[in-house]
Amino acid sequence: MTFLLEYLKVPVVGYSLEPEKDSLFDRAKRTAAIPEVFADIRDFQALEKFIDFHKPSTIIHMAAQPLVLKSYETPRETFAINVMGTVNLLDIAFTKEYVKAVTIVTTDKVYKNDNSGKAFIESDPLEGKDPYSASKVGTEAVVAAWQQIAKVTGGPVVTSVRAGNVIGGGDFARDRLIPDLIRGLISGNVVEIRNPESIRPWQHVLDPLAGYLQCLESALIGEISNSFNFGPSGKMITVAEIISIARTMFPEIRISYLEHSTELEFESAILNLDSKNSTDNLNWKPFFNQKEAIISTLEWWQKYLMDNSSPSDSCLREIESFLEIKD
Repeated sequence: MTFLLEYLKVPVVGYSLEPEKDSLFDRAKRTAAIPEVFADIRDFQALEKFIDFHKPSTIIHMAAQPLVLKSYETPRETFAINVMGTVNLLDIAFTKEYVKAVTIVTTDKVYKNDNSGKAFIESDPLEGKDPYSASKVGTEAVVAAWQQIAKVTGGPVVTSVRAGNVIGGGDFARDRLIPDLIRGLISGNVVEIRNPESIRPWQHVLDPLAGYLQCLESALIGEISNSFNFGPSGKMITVAEIISIARTMFPEIRISYLEHSTELEFESAILNLDSKNSTDNLNWKPFFNQKEAIISTLEWWQKYLMDNSSPSDSCLREIESFLEIKD
């Protein structure tokens, strides 16, 4: 998002935790590239001081504990970050006249999911299955409360945005399929695969990011819904199909399929989003289909690992091509 805003010549400041080793932020050497503070979203005073100093007109809230499996290890922390972190941000934003719009990034996993393959719309029931998704349902409840406050007493426009399984070059988070494959490629270790037939709404990161900005733009001119889905187009892709694509590009990746997996106790087998609301009201549609998103992500890593391509240059080239084609 920061690369995209910079390319569009939109002034941007950042508030986040310290970057993790081998993250895209770390690989691209982004420290001090923009005005920023490394602090915790749960630190109310630090967050308010930062907002008071920079006086942003719009806020995109992405700070989260975003990993399902980690949420089982740290459920209390997951709720504190995802729910109370959002409370802190909105409580501060509603006291600042210069803040006009706040976009809160949640997840497709907030929907009550019976694994039927139904494509969820924004008005479908919400229900958390695990600490992560439940905390994001809590985040949605916080958003709804502050949307009501705005109706009664005024305040910035608050919108939640829900995307699918976002992928892209540089992501190195644990317990995510493509980062796990790349870690296995780098280390030479066998990558253990849980449920090869699981389906996710894989989408290239630039598609929802463009949608978030279109959402903010609509909020600033008063044409907005309470929430928006941003899902991918094209044929749904299984984990096994992604592995097949990856091994075509990186034959040396070593794979082991677990005989028995408890993944379905932790995560949903099928997730799918209906983005008609975003298409109709924001004129948004995804540029990448799911296979193209996967190939583009793997090509990013191919250029980085084999051609020594600069992470920053690779991201900016992708953004430039993406915006030129969409225009």
